[in-house]
Amino acid sequence: MSGKPKLHYFNGRGRMETIRWLLAAAGVEFEECFVEAKDDLVKLQKGGSLLFQQVPMVEIDGMKMVQSRAIANYIAAKYNLYGKDLKERALIDMYVEGMTDLNELIMGHTFQPAEKKEQHFATIVDRATNRYFPVYEKVLKDHGQDFLVGNRFSRADVQLLETILAAEECKPDILAKFPLLQSFKARTSNIPTIKKFLQPGSQRKPPLQEKDVKRVMEIFH
Repeated sequence: MSGKPKLHYFNGRGRMETIRWLLAAAGVEFEECFVEAKDDLVKLQKGGSLLFQQVPMVEIDGMKMVQSRAIANYIAAKYNLYGKDLKERALIDMYVEGMTDLNELIMGHTFQPAEKKEQHFATIVDRATNRYFPVYEKVLKDHGQDFLVGNRFSRADVQLLETILAAEECKPDILAKFPLLQSFKARTSNIPTIKKFLQPGSQRKPPLQEKDVKRVMEIFH
């Protein structure tokens, strides 16, 4: 296990997408090994590659890492995206956990039954505009800097941009009341490694569609 990190997951966003974002932002090339059928997952499980019998799994630095937060923490620390000291890391962790909560809500939308989709969508918009985005807008306003923590590009910035773009896929004008987040989005989208990841043909995955739900359920359930 050497060379490029190898990502084992289905060919979609899910819990691997943040890991893709972090590697791409760090300018790290990676390979993907897609779990395309139940048999692929069973093979990994029986082969002893999955500590808790589930993916995401990333082969990196001689390890077979599982648990998405652990993987993201490792990548952020390895590629200098995790602050300069414990206090900065704590801030980054707090901000990231908020983004993760919102992202989980957004990711779950496609899996909602038809009769619950409207209410679920309303919850996404409410949480984004009244609970989460106001926090990051205030952070940027209070310190007047380009990035969330220590005026230095970190995983918090990477994951905030990821979350903003996912929220805009749900509601294109969701940042209407957040001018500093609008500027943040424009600024971070133009960081060369991120700009490359946002181009068509990159390893960034599109939003999960209704037609994909059955395939995903067949693999993992």
